Formats: sequence, structure tokens, C-alpha cells
Amino acid sequence: MRTLLAAIQVIHPAPAAAVTLLSSGLAAILALETGSPNWAAVAAVTLSVAGSQVFTGATNDLNDQARDAILRPEKPLPAGRLGAGTALWIAAAGLALQIASSARLGMLPLLLGAVGTAAALAYNLWLSRTPLSVVPYLVSFGVLPLWLAAGIGVPLERVAPAVVLVAPFAAAAHLANTLRDFDADAAIGSRCLAQVLGRRLAHRVALVLAAGVGLAVGAAFLVGGAPSVPAAALGVVGLAAILVGWADAERLWRGMLVAAVAWTLAWGLATT
Repeated sequence: MRTLLAAIQVIHPAPAAAVTLLSSGLAAILALETGSPNWAAVAAVTLSVAGSQVFTGATNDLNDQARDAILRPEKPLPAGRLGAGTALWIAAAGLALQIASSARLGMLPLLLGAVGTAAALAYNLWLSRTPLSVVPYLVSFGVLPLWLAAGIGVPLERVAPAVVLVAPFAAAAHLANTLRDFDADAAIGSRCLAQVLGRRLAHRVALVLAAGVGLAVGAAFLVGGAPSVPAAALGVVGLAAILVGWADAERLWRGMLVAAVAWTLAWGLATT
């Protein structure tokens, strides 16, 4: 049981679950809009995203072992609750799941998924402690709607607006996530974007970007016609979750996970 819990921890379960859940919801929405949903394709592309999340989380902890031994000794690898070899097998299993699931959907989903995962790996291995730390977030999350659309078999232009909105939200997510470890990163000389901006400015930028995305989506729906009550309620829930993050970075990060799922569901209710 201890090993199982450590294995779950090493894949970063909260963000992995949030990304997988919102991907599943968006894939289901796109499938329903085709008129004859292919639920096997929805399942396959969701599993592919889940595999990518497992790979990303495990490789992140593997690469950060030395850092975590000093700053986060309670994590599974430095605490000795999980061996590096086991974590490597978990990462390999995640990557295998991603490739196998995407491959059955065609070459385009396979390639788009590879781009997103490669960007995440570049973050883990090279860019996480540089001023370019935000770039992999922009690439990975910008590719995600296209990856899902290609997997379902709908035209990529159908999700083009989502790609535009994902960019500022992805930047906000990166800042919120790195602000949670601001002191630890400063102690090891990290020069990630949050360190360059400074704690206060990075927090404000993240909050404004995230809330701005929610307000922009709400305004777009109002211009296009009043959304349903459930869709509007989910939109408000997401915005409220973001605004709670005014207090500190941890609340902002968790609020963004809630908002990402809530706004995806709201978009689905408003457009189907």
C-alpha cells in the first residue's frame, strides 16, 4: 500500500486528474457535436492524455531528485518510499499508454500528442529553471485542444478559439504553480519566469490572466446569446475559484484546476 500511494504521488495526481478530466469532457463535447459520437475515440484520446500526464509527472520527480532531497525530502523518491527504477517504469508505462492510444486514432493525433509531451519533457529536463519556463506550458496546453479534436476526427478550426484562450491561462497556471515553490526555487538559484518577475508581480499577473480568460469567455457567450443557467453557474464557480487565489499562490493554483474543469463543462453546455 505504501508503494502504491508513493506511485500515485509521483505522477502529481491533482493536476494529472484535472487535465485528464477536462480533456475527457472536451473530447465528449466534440464527439457529441458530430451527431454520431465515437465513444471509442473519446476513450482512446482520453487515455492518451492520461498517459502523457503520468509520463510528465514521473519524469519531473526523477529529474528533481537532487533538488527534492534538499527542499522536499518528504516526496516519494528522496524519502525512499519509491525507487528511481520504479518511477522510471511508471514514466515508461505512461508514455507507452499515450503512444498506443494515440496511434490507433491516426498519425495526426499521434504527432500532436508527441509535440505536447515533448514540450513537457523539455520543461522537466532543461527549461524549468530558466526565464523560458513558460514556453513548454504554452506549447503543451496550446496543442491539447488540437490533439483532442484530431483524435475525435473534427476539423481543427473548430477548436481554434480555445487555443487562443489557452495561452494566457497556461501562462497563469505556470506562474501559479512555480509561485508555490518560490522560496525553494530562489534557494537553488532558479531563474524561472516567476523568479524573474518577483513574487508579488508574478502573483498579480497570474491572477489577472486567469480571471481575464474567464471574463473573456463569459463575454463571448453573452454576445453570442445568453448561456443556459447551468453553464452560467459553472462559469461563476470557475471565476470564484480563481478569485479565491488572491490570498496566496496555493489557493490560486487549486482554484485554476477547478476553473479549468468548470469552464470546460460550461463551454460544452453552452455550445451543444
